[in-house]
Amino acid sequence: MTYCVGMRLNKGLVFMSDTRTNAGVDDISQVRKMRSWHVPGERVITLMSAGNLATTQAVVSLLDERTKAPQDRHPSILSAPSMFQVAMTIGETLRGIVMRHGDEGPMAESIFRASLIVGGQIKGSEPRLFMIYPEGNFIESGEDNPFFQIGETKYGRPMIVRSYDPAMSFEDAVKLLCVSFDSTIQANAGVDLPIDLKVHSRDDFTTVRERRFERDDAYYQSVSDGWAEALGIALAELPDFHF
Repeated sequence: MTYCVGMRLNKGLVFMSDTRTNAGVDDISQVRKMRSWHVPGERVITLMSAGNLATTQAVVSLLDERTKAPQDRHPSILSAPSMFQVAMTIGETLRGIVMRHGDEGPMAESIFRASLIVGGQIKGSEPRLFMIYPEGNFIESGEDNPFFQIGETKYGRPMIVRSYDPAMSFEDAVKLLCVSFDSTIQANAGVDLPIDLKVHSRDDFTTVRERRFERDDAYYQSVSDGWAEALGIALAELPDFHF
């Protein structure tokens, strides 16, 4: 019950995640699924998670604990020399937690599975984006896979595939992601507002732009209504079918 997207643009990185963790008949809850670490002037890192909540929170808590005294707690993502090393550290942390709780039988491990998206930039290097699997291994974003999704991916993917352009502005990317999330929310009760947004501009280690779209957010609602209206107009303008 999650939807997260990490997108690589020429201008930098864009991250968006929902907050729904449960959608039972009488038990609806929400938790922030996005976490960032920022060393002004030196590095910025954002992590998003999908899967077992206890597992993802354990990963974030352990990573966060190591950053409080990096010299005493290794390995810390704040001392990693590259984003590749950051992804490796997070992958090893995730694998360790999954395996630790998966020793009760061959099927127990699947209960604690989780997937992660991590991206950011360290001064002197390019912005990089990774998707980390429950086994701890990972893949990196490139020209052929410029964005990653985790969670309920299928409903919002067509919009991104059809409209993504690496040269697009951050504003257009946010608009596109709002459409993707709106389509997912309309189709699946396991994804819902509020939605968290974070933008990393290339080579900017001072300002990290972020926003939360609440249920009554005027911009998000205008995109949702406009997209529905545009679909109706587009459908009406398509050639009529005749038997």
